[in-house]
Amino acid sequence: MIILAKIAQVSAKYIVHAEIQIEGVVDRPDVIGAIFGQTEGLLGADLELRELQRSGRIGRIEVNIETKSGKSSGAIIIPSSLDKAETSIVAASLEVIQRIGPCNAKIKVVNIEDVRVSKRQFVIERAKELLKNLIESVMPDSQELADEVSYAVRVMEIQEYGKDRLPAGPAVDESDEVIIVEGRADVLNMLKQGFKNVVAMNGTSVPETIIDLCRKKTVTAFVDGDRGGDLILKELGEVAEVDFVTKAPDGKEVEELTKKEIHKALRARIAFEQAKTEMHVNGEGRAERERGEERRMPPQQQRDYRDNRGGERRPMPQQQRPMPPQPAIPPGKPKEPTPKELESFGEMLEDLIGTRGAYILDDKLNILGKVPFTELQSTIKSLRSGVYAVVFDGVIDKDLLSIAERANVSFLVAMDTKIKSTGRVNILISDDL
Repeated sequence: MIILAKIAQVSAKYIVHAEIQIEGVVDRPDVIGAIFGQTEGLLGADLELRELQRSGRIGRIEVNIETKSGKSSGAIIIPSSLDKAETSIVAASLEVIQRIGPCNAKIKVVNIEDVRVSKRQFVIERAKELLKNLIESVMPDSQELADEVSYAVRVMEIQEYGKDRLPAGPAVDESDEVIIVEGRADVLNMLKQGFKNVVAMNGTSVPETIIDLCRKKTVTAFVDGDRGGDLILKELGEVAEVDFVTKAPDGKEVEELTKKEIHKALRARIAFEQAKTEMHVNGEGRAERERGEERRMPPQQQRDYRDNRGGERRPMPQQQRPMPPQPAIPPGKPKEPTPKELESFGEMLEDLIGTRGAYILDDKLNILGKVPFTELQSTIKSLRSGVYAVVFDGVIDKDLLSIAERANVSFLVAMDTKIKSTGRVNILISDDL
């Protein structure tokens, strides 16, 4: 009688693989009977195959036989949950079988497979696949988690302030200094970067809440680096008592600035009165240029230049404008800077890095105004005199040097230069400071 195993092949630790060659035709039960019969009593009571099967330590013996040309061949598979040594002994005992039924036979053990190694390899490969899927589609980066939590906390911190229900940070009431920005997105970015004393105007018109806030606290207006920012500053100056002004770098908005850019902009803030002077200087410069062009025109052209309906000045077509006479460049050698001036120039140039702005200084090194680099030449032309030094984030070229020489500027301080001074203007770059 064939005894079925109590353990399945999948639960075994080892599997014995053997080949069998038989000089005749036999059936599968013949082979299994020979295995049990010819190994009986060979290995002792502890390794008796029938007892091992009853206890579940040896699994079902699988025999696959094929008959061809009067000879049989096939494979024997024996699962085992014995240890390595015992399994090897049982496997070796198969090779003592020399006859099956009336036929000569030969059994050769090919290998003993460690099922746990195969399972372990499967586990490793499958784990790699699962981990890859987890990283690509499920598990977020730790920094992404931190950013998401941080953003959620900051959004929770945003509040509505005053009767106009303006977007604001949680520390507006308790802070002595307050930063005014343009919109809700600006407040969110400032909160993200750790600034909680922020409130937004929420539009171009100045709310009553902002006007009241300006009376009670020290206020810094922080606007975008575009024309809209200039218009908001002008509006604020007309109705509120703003103490300081700063702007984002040209072409950027407060909502897209990094923490470093925000700190840099706030360090470079200027008094609101000074900002008003700068805006006045720029406006007066343009008006003065137009008046000068008109005075140089013949009477008929002057009449055509004015608007017949209101006397408003209109720009003259470029091809009709007469070229102004070029004043002579004053002679003399460049003035040498004092150590104090070098130190001041260096600090100012460092403040301007990345802003594309320019400081215009008097002979006491007081800042007369701060203008964008794109308006620097026209501003120097309009001032004509009283400019002692110009410090700017840019490169000195021939045109700027020529204008500075005509305006009797003593120092041009910039990041770099394309030319060398041939007159009385002393050119200083960052390497000199």
